[in-house]
Amino acid sequence: MTVTVDLLEEIVTPPKRGRDREARVARRSRRPDHIRAVIKHVSLILVGLVMIYPLLWMLSSSFKPDALIFRDPSLLPAEFDFSHYADGWNALSHPFSLYLLNSAIIVLGSLIGNLLTCSMAAYAFARLEFRGRKLAFGVMLLTLMLPAQVVLIPQYVIFANLEWVNTFLPLIVPKFLATDAFFIFLMVQFFRGLPREIDEAAKIDGAGYWRIYFRILLPLSVPALATTAIFTFIWTWNDFFSQLVYLTRPEMLTAPVALRNYVDATSGASWGSLFAMSVITLVPVFLVFLFGQRFLIRGIATSGLK
Repeated sequence: MTVTVDLLEEIVTPPKRGRDREARVARRSRRPDHIRAVIKHVSLILVGLVMIYPLLWMLSSSFKPDALIFRDPSLLPAEFDFSHYADGWNALSHPFSLYLLNSAIIVLGSLIGNLLTCSMAAYAFARLEFRGRKLAFGVMLLTLMLPAQVVLIPQYVIFANLEWVNTFLPLIVPKFLATDAFFIFLMVQFFRGLPREIDEAAKIDGAGYWRIYFRILLPLSVPALATTAIFTFIWTWNDFFSQLVYLTRPEMLTAPVALRNYVDATSGASWGSLFAMSVITLVPVFLVFLFGQRFLIRGIATSGLK
């Protein structure tokens, strides 16, 4: 009877030596996964450091004396000079706050215009049935392939005849005409992912097209709207070419154009002040991306652009 019990225990419970061997095999099989994970993370960290090095170098140079900026390549300044921020703020004919304010006005107008009109155009393409809808949508997509330089001269002639040069109107008014086809396409993809039963249920309750748009689709489209807002802010805030073309008076300049004039005004001598103002100009973009990145990822993932 005792022998039978021992045999049953050996059958039900594997020997300790067998269990140890299986554990070692499992550890060895997991080891390559850990090694690959470590290599991947180290590689990503190194690539990230290479990409962020110019930004860190500019931040470090804004605190270095002018004589050490190009002579000392280290990121940690040997000597700290905090006067660059005060000198750069008042280096041009107007305080740098004026140029930041001009950029903020253009960004605010562009945000409102793109969020309102691009979402309305996307709603029409995604939800409404009208003659020539597919053709109009195709023509709209074709404008994505049209370089901005092609339409620059005709647009400038139109705005010059309207006496809009040296005003913010050429940079803001087109945004209220749904001219950014990329954001229309992004929102169309998002609207198409929403079930049409929502619209049909709203129509049964007596809701019209405008009520469906404002009360149902827009609240559900927060990720796509947030993505549009973030991209609009970054692209408009960093825009240099369009603002350089339409804004020439010193009091109308924006931050990117003012930085270019700052180099001309200082004859390339005060690099520290230039880097200091560049850091200040990058702070809003950094904050917007930092607090809006989760909406950006959700908007891109749910709109099918990935």
